[in-house]
Amino acid sequence: MATIDTRVHATTVSERRELGPGVVLLTLDAAELANATRPGQYVMAIPPSGETAATALAVYETQGKLASLLFFTTGKRTRELAALHSGDRLDLIGPLGNGFDCSGDARDVAIVAGGVGIASVLLCAQRLVRLGSRVRLFYGARTAELLIESQRFADAGCELVETTDDGTRGAPGFVTDALERAPRPQAIYACGPTPMLRRVAQIANASGVRAQLSLEETFGCGIGGCWGCVVPLVRASVQAPSFPPAQAVNGDFVYARICREGPVFWAHELRW
Repeated sequence: MATIDTRVHATTVSERRELGPGVVLLTLDAAELANATRPGQYVMAIPPSGETAATALAVYETQGKLASLLFFTTGKRTRELAALHSGDRLDLIGPLGNGFDCSGDARDVAIVAGGVGIASVLLCAQRLVRLGSRVRLFYGARTAELLIESQRFADAGCELVETTDDGTRGAPGFVTDALERAPRPQAIYACGPTPMLRRVAQIANASGVRAQLSLEETFGCGIGGCWGCVVPLVRASVQAPSFPPAQAVNGDFVYARICREGPVFWAHELRW
């Protein structure tokens, strides 16, 4: 695993936009963070009031000295962040976690995003397109109004396959159904709710396609100190933690921290 250049970044909001009901995009003046972040990494955002704990947010995009965070307002912490405006300060700890490995030679790639999972995959999509891969984005949400930023991915060179649970846009049904119907890709990258990721893993493993999954979880600390966000991982994985010694069942797997060893894992190495 690569060394991660983590630090506290004092950033300034340069732009705030609402992309849909309860969906906010914050663009930040954060040159050092933008330079250090790799696809799939995240930050712990510290609400300015100091009254609530930091919350984990994916780094959505980096461009020059700017970094952006895309998130859904789901509770007190994200509501406070959503209330920020241009010129406000926001402290971030990051970049954190191990992101996507986009260095492979796959030329036909599927990216699968469900709901807020779209926030974790733009940097990956941009990198793969630059490397010359055909990138198909399978993007699902509950309703059409929650399918945000599709055009941003199209502009980046991705082919779009959209689905909605209620059928208001794209194909009706789950995004994993669309993935299963499509021609088999050479590699899969995915982020979204756990049930979606489990199904992506099943599809990938059944078809012999290597898949990288970015797991969604609520982090207590974000630095691996509390061991409150673990997932069973094969002991032989290079991402398996070496300290403290983790308990294994029948010697097959160990518990890895999603915040530290992840959030991105190879689907075939998870034992969930």
